[in-house]
Amino acid sequence: MKLRDYKVLIFTLFIASSAIGQYKLSGTLTDQNNQPIENAEVYNQNTGEQTLTNPDGSFAFLDLEEGEYLIIIFNYNYDIKEKVVAVKEDTSFKLTLDPIGEELSEVLITQRRAKIFGLKQLKPVEGTAIYAGKKSEVVLLENALGNLASNNARQIYAQVAGLNIYENSIGGLQLNIGGRGLDPNRTANFNTRQNGYDISADVLGYPESYYTPPAEALSEIQVVRGAASLQYGTQFGGLINFKMKQPNPNKKIELVSRQSLGSFNLFTSFNSLSGTVGKFSYYTYFNYKEGDGFRPNSEFDSKNVYIHLGYQLSDKTKLIGEFTYLDYLAQQPGGLTDEIFEEDPDFSNRTRNWFEVDWKLFSLKLEHKFSEKTDFSINLFGLDASRNALGFRTNRVDQPDELEAPRDLIKGGFENFGVETRILSKYNLFNQESIFLLGAKYYEANNAEQQGPGTNESDPDFNLVFDQFPDYPTQSDYEFPNRNVAVFGENIFNLSDKIAITPGFRFEYIKTEIAGTTRNIRTDLVGNVIFDEVIPDNRTFERSFVLLGAGISYKPMSGIEVYGNISENYRSVTFSDINTVNPSFLVDSDITDESGFTADIGVRGKINSLLSYDVSLYGLFYNDRIGIITQAQTDGSVKNFRTNVDDATIYGLESLVDINLNKLLLNNNSNTNFNWFVNAALTNSEYNGTDREVEFVPNINLKTGITYGYKNFLGSIQYSYLSEQFSDASNSIEPDLAGIRGEIPAYSILDVSVSYTYKRFKLETGVNNLLDESYFTQRATGYPGPGIIPSAPLSWYTTLQFKL
Repeated sequence: MKLRDYKVLIFTLFIASSAIGQYKLSGTLTDQNNQPIENAEVYNQNTGEQTLTNPDGSFAFLDLEEGEYLIIIFNYNYDIKEKVVAVKEDTSFKLTLDPIGEELSEVLITQRRAKIFGLKQLKPVEGTAIYAGKKSEVVLLENALGNLASNNARQIYAQVAGLNIYENSIGGLQLNIGGRGLDPNRTANFNTRQNGYDISADVLGYPESYYTPPAEALSEIQVVRGAASLQYGTQFGGLINFKMKQPNPNKKIELVSRQSLGSFNLFTSFNSLSGTVGKFSYYTYFNYKEGDGFRPNSEFDSKNVYIHLGYQLSDKTKLIGEFTYLDYLAQQPGGLTDEIFEEDPDFSNRTRNWFEVDWKLFSLKLEHKFSEKTDFSINLFGLDASRNALGFRTNRVDQPDELEAPRDLIKGGFENFGVETRILSKYNLFNQESIFLLGAKYYEANNAEQQGPGTNESDPDFNLVFDQFPDYPTQSDYEFPNRNVAVFGENIFNLSDKIAITPGFRFEYIKTEIAGTTRNIRTDLVGNVIFDEVIPDNRTFERSFVLLGAGISYKPMSGIEVYGNISENYRSVTFSDINTVNPSFLVDSDITDESGFTADIGVRGKINSLLSYDVSLYGLFYNDRIGIITQAQTDGSVKNFRTNVDDATIYGLESLVDINLNKLLLNNNSNTNFNWFVNAALTNSEYNGTDREVEFVPNINLKTGITYGYKNFLGSIQYSYLSEQFSDASNSIEPDLAGIRGEIPAYSILDVSVSYTYKRFKLETGVNNLLDESYFTQRATGYPGPGIIPSAPLSWYTTLQFKL
């Protein structure tokens, strides 16, 4: 596409004209004493719009067509109110809410709210972001039932279709999810954010996420698939945004304390304070975790602090500051060979491997409403972090650790900052409301990595000791500067009340640099140095490009939406791709960036309050996919070779169906909650022109479960099944001696959870892997292996919550 074509596209996105034939629907809510009700949730079921009442109890919906609208109002202290309003002109009304006549449990209140407001996908517009026509899913944590204390991803993401999960993180310290054939390792193929800002080590150069917020602190997890690349980054996976809980607007101080115990000496303590005092609001928590793990040599402890401070400068302007700190230390038991795993999956012969993370995140955000139709935000954010990996990896895992030998130490430092600004405005075009979004982002990172000898002790000492072991064979010292400038825009064109088209673009400028040296030292059999070479590496990768995409939404009738989108994606070569730290690996000197596009077409909606569904077909088309193949060397050895394997195509069906059994079988009993969900993904893949499948692609990915609640009691049972999958691009089935290559067998897991609420107390308990399945989800090529990383056997947890 020529430059003038881009100019035409961008110009088209922002055409505006005067308003014609649009009406305003407003209202005021009061209690029985005629006092205004603030922060009540008001939902327009016809349009899907949602808003909160102001301090004077008022609210408004703008630019409505003539017709009837069902308005639903929810507040935790009042009965749900529904009102049908006929709009033929600007219309206003006043409603009085009745206090709840009986004391309902928190379970029933949140379930009642979920049936009305519980979105399974994001609204077309939220804040200064557009999601119209995109494949989006929302995990509502207030309705989640499972092992939240350990961030059990299998339960938390149970209703997100097609996710592939590495279950290798004891205590839930790291999240490892992928999907559609993307490597789950540290969620590196998603743009990972917290409250809208980046939290990974380096968004483009090293997009791995060593920090994951505790589920107990989250209100939502927003997942947007590949089409998110136009607003949030170029990744094939899309966006994962952790939305933290917000300050309680109705209390000066609210305390929530959750204490958890579990198998293998697990203990977690989560304590939060929240409230609003005048124009000032706050939410903060402290989360502590410790445990021994289910294998020897796998103890851990973690400390996590989060502070959110908000100040309402005026009715239209708000300033928000956030700080996050995570510090954790974990012993790593190492990987296993297939033979050892079959004999004893709990085995470990690595007593000196440790991993440490220190993560500090900063954010300062200004939100401003220029008018009822125009919102603006600017977000400054930064990261100051480090991670250290220490261990013995010279011998295969079935061979014992040489306890007197130095350990390999890799020290990583991450410093980055960025600013992202967005403006979103509504305008009228051809007698319909249209919405445009324009944004820009500047991002700069300066990462550093050192590799060399660690001590020959067994403690977690993360100091390099070149003076003790000057001839250590693997030494390197690198800096990885990275600069990124992006401009993006999208526009919702409502062609009618039923059809909307959303084209968009993203311009990217990326400059990645490598500056450093590698030192290779070889010794003879008695330890004399026979080869000592310092190899400098100074490279610069500079590129710019434009990504285009479009989405469409068609609503033929109330409760049904047909959607589709297509979006270009791009993944730049990361520092991990081009700089190996493992002597058993080689990197192709001609390795290059990956490109391609994703497409979705689906239908979603609700049938009364009986059934909700989202069924879609997708395709992911990958050019120059980076992967690992085995390659014979001239000396007769066989090494893993990282290269652009081939072009690849991944396609499949993703579906989520949720059935309200309470209405179907129990006549909608007001004291009961009874639901059944089925989350199924069927996937196929191939490296183009070959008979090889793409790695990390189980053909069948199924999660299904039943949730039942009666008054204060709530329980769930969940079944998960994943078919076998390949772990490398060569489609190795027979395992190698190190456990790195080979098939990942199919597995099925059963989880059971229950909770009971009594006044200010809530008791949660459950059993994960009830049938005690012996399985694994990952063959690690490096840390935390190398080799098979076993998943947890049968385990239990118990949480006691107190809320004041």
